[in-house]
Amino acid sequence: MRAQNIPVSLEYTEIYDFLEELTTDGVIQTNAAIKPYTRSYIAVRLHEAQLRDSLLTRRQREDLDFYLQDYALELDTLPDYKLYGHENVCQWRSNNPRTDSLKRASYKCDFNLSLVDPSLHLKTKDNLFKMRVRPILGMDLYAQKKGMITKRWYGAEIQMDIAHHLSIWGSIRDNSWKGTGGYLKTQYFPTVYDQIDGARLTKPGYLNDLPGVQYKESNYGGDFSDSRGGVSLYAWWGSIGVQRDRIQWGDAQHCSNILSGHNPAVPMLTLQLTPCKWFQFDYFHAWLVSNVLDSTSYYTETYEEGKTKLNYRPANKFMAANMFTFMPCKYVQFSFGNSIVYGERNIQAAYFIPIAFFKSLDHLLTKGVNSENQNSQAFASITVRPTDHLRLYGSFFLDEFKLARLKKSEPQNNPVSYLVGFNWSGWPIRGLSLRGEFMRSYIACYTHSINVLQYTSNSYNMGHYMGDNSQSIYVGLSYRPVRGLRLSLDYLCNTKYNTYDYVRHNIGKIISQKPFAERTWQNDEVRFKAVYEIFQNCYAHVDLTYNHARAFAPTSTRVEGEDRGWNADGTSQELSGTALSDYYLDKFSPRYFQGKNLTVCCGLSFGF
Repeated sequence: MRAQNIPVSLEYTEIYDFLEELTTDGVIQTNAAIKPYTRSYIAVRLHEAQLRDSLLTRRQREDLDFYLQDYALELDTLPDYKLYGHENVCQWRSNNPRTDSLKRASYKCDFNLSLVDPSLHLKTKDNLFKMRVRPILGMDLYAQKKGMITKRWYGAEIQMDIAHHLSIWGSIRDNSWKGTGGYLKTQYFPTVYDQIDGARLTKPGYLNDLPGVQYKESNYGGDFSDSRGGVSLYAWWGSIGVQRDRIQWGDAQHCSNILSGHNPAVPMLTLQLTPCKWFQFDYFHAWLVSNVLDSTSYYTETYEEGKTKLNYRPANKFMAANMFTFMPCKYVQFSFGNSIVYGERNIQAAYFIPIAFFKSLDHLLTKGVNSENQNSQAFASITVRPTDHLRLYGSFFLDEFKLARLKKSEPQNNPVSYLVGFNWSGWPIRGLSLRGEFMRSYIACYTHSINVLQYTSNSYNMGHYMGDNSQSIYVGLSYRPVRGLRLSLDYLCNTKYNTYDYVRHNIGKIISQKPFAERTWQNDEVRFKAVYEIFQNCYAHVDLTYNHARAFAPTSTRVEGEDRGWNADGTSQELSGTALSDYYLDKFSPRYFQGKNLTVCCGLSFGF
């Protein structure tokens, strides 16, 4: 079976949840440390589950049949649902009648047009060409006492597979946030700026799990476009490609602390090797967005007659990362790797070596002239399934690590992050799942003194969205009573503690401060969610969420580098009391979710 090597968006959560359920139940084996999965990878896992359908419940078999329809092209067939289907034989005259019949046979094709699942599927009889085209359309409505916010998106995607070795895909989604309602216009949004800011539920600095975006100019909430795609050469043992997408590294159910996919999608060169069932290697080199201006790089523009204007360009920012995954048996998976964020004027060829320890290369490239190192990291993820229905996992992110800091006499702490979690699924009630996850990140983790080297893209943290000196507790209960329906009840407690900027000359004292000492911000959230996948890639959902976001003013003596407020000119100040807590609340929470709120969100989407 040869299939399309095309990534499946992380936003399409239902197929990932279904594969996770089958993995926890011991039906199949997946590598949860590396996402997104490709369509070929998912098709193989679904086929494996089909061969072991005796282990599935009736509802799981119905879900399996449902998803197999969506991956029909990957299984060399067409989905059963259709508005119109046709077999076409392309004919033409040739100068060689002996080969004319062969040409006709090789260009026979079937296509399937459906309105039930709005899509067009096409493939040749010999499966050397396959194509899928889908529209994208959706809307979410958020309503609470502060008013209503509307999010809508539309677009299309196309996916092609050629000669079993070349995949090409692309998608575009035009998105818009807009606030409406009397309270929003009169009290909550008193100015144009507030109207724009108030309807934006995600931006750098906000501590929520909504995907990061880069807004365009608008005189209301916010518009942004999301264009993804790529081209990939692949074989059974691996692939190499150029693509723009979100990626997630590290096993997690709420949010990974290695690469969470929280930041906007980035363009990258990718390499994946799977030479055997027990080993997988992943590598990418990405072009990140620094959001830092380079004062030496600019365009000149004729702005007024006789006058020119300098338009400064963003500083270059790149990232290289690798991950080695070993699966010695179906009960244990272990992954480890390292990465580097660098800001050279041009790309550095040394970081195109996939199997490399990047920190060592960095020392080779920078120490000869005593210049500042680039920003390197190391990480690991482990998953253990001691018995059917139970999965335990953990991941570790090392921003900087010294063994001497582990001594009790040493006041400095290593800037690291760790995450542990579990998933208990399918016993004693089939379809019921209990999940839990705990994350802690220490002071200065993910940060750097040089802005262009921050572990960010578009100013969004690429690790856990809570950033450094933070804690996150997640507990979730979900139930799948019938095909396509998922009911879930989740509790989330996010806490941000003393906030520090990375001040180089004082970093030793900063990381000597007691972590998790004084709260600066906390959000408790309880959410009930009902999702029904009406047909392939079409969701209807209703969410009912209660949250309580509040901030606190630390009472300890301020340490140089601690963020306790900023003036309009960018200089630091030391706020206290209510002024400081208000500052933290605005910094970490969108205004729509500040305080106590009961929010209803409902939506419908085609193509997710």
